[in-house]
Amino acid sequence: MNFLFKIFIICLISSNTILANEVKVFDFTEAELSELDVRKVRGADNKTIYTAGSNENGNFFKAVADNAASGLGKELKIDLNKTPFINITWKIEKDLAGIKENTKKGHDFAARVFAIKKTGATALSNRAINYVFSSNNEIGFNSPSPYTKKSIDNVLATTQENLNEWVTVKANVKEDFKRFHNLDVDQLDGLAIMSDTDNSKMKSITYYQNIYFSAD
Repeated sequence: MNFLFKIFIICLISSNTILANEVKVFDFTEAELSELDVRKVRGADNKTIYTAGSNENGNFFKAVADNAASGLGKELKIDLNKTPFINITWKIEKDLAGIKENTKKGHDFAARVFAIKKTGATALSNRAINYVFSSNNEIGFNSPSPYTKKSIDNVLATTQENLNEWVTVKANVKEDFKRFHNLDVDQLDGLAIMSDTDNSKMKSITYYQNIYFSAD
C-alpha cells in the first residue's frame, strides 16, 4: 500500500462520536456495512470485498482481498484516559505467506486495524498505529511503514501460530502512541480496518469481529 493511505484513511472514515467506559466500534451488520464507504486505495487494481455474516459469537465482517486494497473506517472521539485498550477478535483463513511485510513490494496485511490521531490541519500530518495480523512476522515485531514513518506496523497476531483460528488480542493504544510516536494522546480520532494485497498481488481471506475499547 502506498503513502496515499494517509489521505485514504481520512476519506473513508464516517463521523461517529462515542464517549463511554467501553466503546464498541462496529456492529458488523448488513445495515452498518451498507452505510460505510468502501474506499479503494489509489493505485490498487481492485477493491477488497467486504460482506457481513454471523456465528455463535456474534456478527462479523468478512474481507476478501484479491490483488486489492480498500478499507472501512469511522471517525471516533475516544477518551484514551478512560478506555486506552483496543480489543480485536479476528481470523485469517488465507494468509500472505512469503512476503516481506516491511518492504514496499511486500507491504500487505491480510488484516490490519488503524488507530488514527489527527496531529495537524491535513491528512498528511496524521499519526497512526497499524495493529496487524501478520503472515510472516512474530508477535511483538514492529517497524515504520516503508512509505511513511508516521505510521507504525505493530504485530499483535501471526498466522505462524494461528492460521484459520479466531484470536482475540489487546493493546494499550495510549501507551503505544507514546512508545512509537512520543506523543501523549488523550483522545483518538479515528479507527479503520483494512485487508490489502495490492503490492503482493496475492489473495487473502479475513474475518473481523468484536472490536472495542476498554478501561482494562
